[in-house]
Amino acid sequence: MTEQSAVIHETAIVHPDARIGKGVEIGPWTLIGPEVEIGDDCWIGPHVVIKGPTRIGQRNRIFQFCSIGEDCQDKKYAGERTVLEIGDDNVIRESCTFHRGTSQDESLTRVGSRNLFMVNVHVAHDCRIGDDCIFANNATLAGHVHIGSHVIFGGHAAIHQFGRVGSHAFIAGCAALNKDVPPYVMAAGLYAKPFGVNSEGLRRRGYSAEGISAIKKAYKIIFRSGKTVAEVIPELEALNKLQPEVGIMIEFLKQNERGIIRA
Repeated sequence: MTEQSAVIHETAIVHPDARIGKGVEIGPWTLIGPEVEIGDDCWIGPHVVIKGPTRIGQRNRIFQFCSIGEDCQDKKYAGERTVLEIGDDNVIRESCTFHRGTSQDESLTRVGSRNLFMVNVHVAHDCRIGDDCIFANNATLAGHVHIGSHVIFGGHAAIHQFGRVGSHAFIAGCAALNKDVPPYVMAAGLYAKPFGVNSEGLRRRGYSAEGISAIKKAYKIIFRSGKTVAEVIPELEALNKLQPEVGIMIEFLKQNERGIIRA
């Protein structure tokens, strides 16, 4: 079903079962498959391929040569019904690739809202991405990766499958992540190591001086005390009673399975 207010170029191919919202623009030579839902006021550029089942929210901008909702590159995938979900107000620049999930996970790849994906970013099967993130050119997410909100990935940065990056973290360009990066932490290198707290990003988002100071103290407990993750959690919980900003670091560490990056 296509809303009458949608503007579809005469060379675009839109499957009759696709659901196209109000005010959507679809550019030339773009292909929209069955079981695709595109929310109101989205702009889809030329030469884009969107395969279903894929659900796209409102006001997203998807630029030329993107492949959205394609079958994943996992050799175990055998054509099972899996889904890609994209939130609202995302900007997806040229040649990005977003793959649907696999039945080995929850059959779902999910992208939040207000994210910027620069040229040639790859989001593999079963990834979870929060809100307000930036992924610079050629950033690469392997399968089953979980990314929090307000995360920045530099150009050519890559993360191993099943890896996690906590909210407000900053990943430098060309970093290679083979371990998890806790919230607020800056990471760089091959393989990546911690390089302090993303203080500037936190100030820009309105964090108080006291909150940032507590996060820095938590960072020192985690990375400079020489203690294990299990050993530092009680200290962080005591700090969290005074400064609740530390709470997301505790929850992240409690879910630790792969291990975190180390200096």
